[in-house]
Amino acid sequence: MDTVTTFQSSGMTALIDRPVRYDLAESTSPPLRLGDLADPAELTELTLGYGTTHGDAELRELIAASSGVAAAQVLVTVGAIEAMFLLAQAICGPGDRVLLATPCFPPTRTVPEGLGAQVDVVPLSFDDGYRLPLSRIADALTPRTRLVSLASPQNPAGVRFTDDELRAVLAEVADRAPTAVVLVDETYRESTYGDDPVPRSVAGLSSRLVTTSSLSKAHGAPGLRIGWLTTTDAGLYERLRQAKFHTTIACPTAEEFLAAQVLRRRTDILATRARRLAEALTELLDWTRTVPVEIVRPDGGALCCLRLPADRGTDAFYARLARNGTRVAPGSWFGEQDRVFRLGFGHLPVEDFTTALDRLGDAITGGN
Repeated sequence: MDTVTTFQSSGMTALIDRPVRYDLAESTSPPLRLGDLADPAELTELTLGYGTTHGDAELRELIAASSGVAAAQVLVTVGAIEAMFLLAQAICGPGDRVLLATPCFPPTRTVPEGLGAQVDVVPLSFDDGYRLPLSRIADALTPRTRLVSLASPQNPAGVRFTDDELRAVLAEVADRAPTAVVLVDETYRESTYGDDPVPRSVAGLSSRLVTTSSLSKAHGAPGLRIGWLTTTDAGLYERLRQAKFHTTIACPTAEEFLAAQVLRRRTDILATRARRLAEALTELLDWTRTVPVEIVRPDGGALCCLRLPADRGTDAFYARLARNGTRVAPGSWFGEQDRVFRLGFGHLPVEDFTTALDRLGDAITGGN
């Protein structure tokens, strides 16, 4: 496993299909409960008819208010993953090229490849803190590039790109790949630490920019399967809306209703999770000073990347971890080497997180 750099997206199904006692691979904030969102009486009166392809009007208004765009520029989707699929389906095909910065969420690569597009990969470096190598991204652009796919904060590293970095990418794209769309996945944007302010969305930076997000990570509601995309390009919006109609038609009305309840309570929900994430990140950083492991400190999100020493065998490490009833996300899931792994620090209860770190430390140092 030490030299594995290929994507193993099928391995990620373990996150939902094979539970373990101490799951440090999961990258969500503490999960919400249905009772946090709605009175049962409200649900009994809910009509389960079709929604619209655009998405519920109030829900789109709530999303638009936090994204800096108009409600008419928001398309509600079945998670952010459907938004990514719809965009790739609308603009990519055989012979087209997609530029992808890795490590990344696997479907950002597998979806355009499945549509016959050629994927050009620009690897980001653990040693450089996963910052954007602008010159290498510029060199990888071609007139055939139709999509440039980024995430900020990144999955799996939690590193956020600055507005200046994204403006520089947009300028290079305009010059070298004038028909390309730039996708910025903002799924972790509202996932902050302590009293840190929520960064503004980049949705309004350019008409060639599409953003995606969801309620799955920062808000702790992955079970709702509600996400969205934004675009200020009216023509592209209509193509994406039509693509949604021909796939899922509309999102479930019950989930859209509950999603609106989440966003009405956004301030309190995010503040509670920000406090917990700040405490967990502090504990994690303190723990890294006691074991032979490196970390790239995240800027946002309930996740980060750590790296084993070069002299540690990854096969033995992952085997020991499995015996300990503990799991992390191997780097090969994201296009990295397996010396690097993603660790989620927001999902487990406080006492379980401490125990999980102890077990992870045993696996790193060779204990049982």
